[in-house]
Parts: sequence; structure tokens; C-alpha cells
Amino acid sequence: MTALFAPQIPTATTAAGPRPLRVCGLDLAIGATGICLPNGTASTIKPALKEDARLVEIRNKIGALIGDHPTDLIVLEDVPATMKGAAGKVIPMLHGAVRAVLLDLGLPYIVIPPSTLKAYATGKGNADKTAMAIAALKRAEREFADDNQCDAWWLRAAGLDWYGQPEFDLPKVQRERLAKANWPEAVTR
Repeated sequence: MTALFAPQIPTATTAAGPRPLRVCGLDLAIGATGICLPNGTASTIKPALKEDARLVEIRNKIGALIGDHPTDLIVLEDVPATMKGAAGKVIPMLHGAVRAVLLDLGLPYIVIPPSTLKAYATGKGNADKTAMAIAALKRAEREFADDNQCDAWWLRAAGLDWYGQPEFDLPKVQRERLAKANWPEAVTR
């Protein structure tokens, strides 16, 4: 499949030459965080702790999972601009805790707005969770236990697609939506 975009380095490189990029998707939420590992395995982190201790629990579990799976790039879904109430306060804190662990691990990451991810997956920036799941089933015959895993999988797919390694076909107009994100120019490990 031909890459829609031409980043400077479309694949990660090793001494032996190019290899597939290892991308992880993270859909951060305090009640249930979706993660899609570089091998495409999706799971949900549901914290057992309460209050702010959940921030540490989720951060540590993400750090451990990523530590067990070599990763070149993390793709995060951004905090929705319209989020209010308690979630509007704690989700940015969770983003800070997770970004700190990614920085500690030396992993590059990108943050994609929810509307960009939805438009990439479905063609509509205001798509609901059901539309995201239907699009995953239609495009890749993938089903998920919950919408957190589904979003994390789409985040991983977006990273692979942007760097010229799409796992399935999408209409050009949907793929072009990824240009709205501020992607790192090159990803190497």
C-alpha cells in the first residue's frame, strides 16, 4: 500500500535496516484507560484505588506495560475541550502523570484531538462510540470489550498510518484528517 504522507523516516531503523514502527495507543480516562500495544493487543486498565491514588496506579500500569513491549511512539487522545466537572479536572492530571512517565522512558508521543481521531476512523468528527466500533469492525474485522480499547486501537492505527504503515484501507479524505495533528518529523529507536 502506498503511503499517503511522506514523513522523513517512515520506518524505524536498526543496524540491520528498516523495521516496522512499534506504536502504542492510549485512551486515558480515570475510570477505565484503554491501551493498544504495538502488537495490536488491546486491553483496559481499571484502577482498584480511589481518588488521586488512581493517577499513580494508571501511570505505573502503563509504564509497566510499555516497558514489557518495545515502543517507538505513543499516540494519546487529547482531553476533550468540552469536558467539565470533576472529570475536567482529573483527566488533565492523568495526562500529566502519564506524559511524565513517557518522558522518563524517553518515548516520543503525540496528542490527537478527539474530533480528529473520530474523523479519521469514521469520516465524522462528532461520531459516537458505536460508530467508532462499527468502523473498526468494517475496516479491520476487530471487536473490543469496551470503547476505551476501541479508541486506543484507533490511536495506534492513526500512528501507523501517518508513518506509512497502515494496516487497512481508509478513504483518502479520512486519512488526510491526520494532518491536523502535530506529528514528530521522525521516529527512530
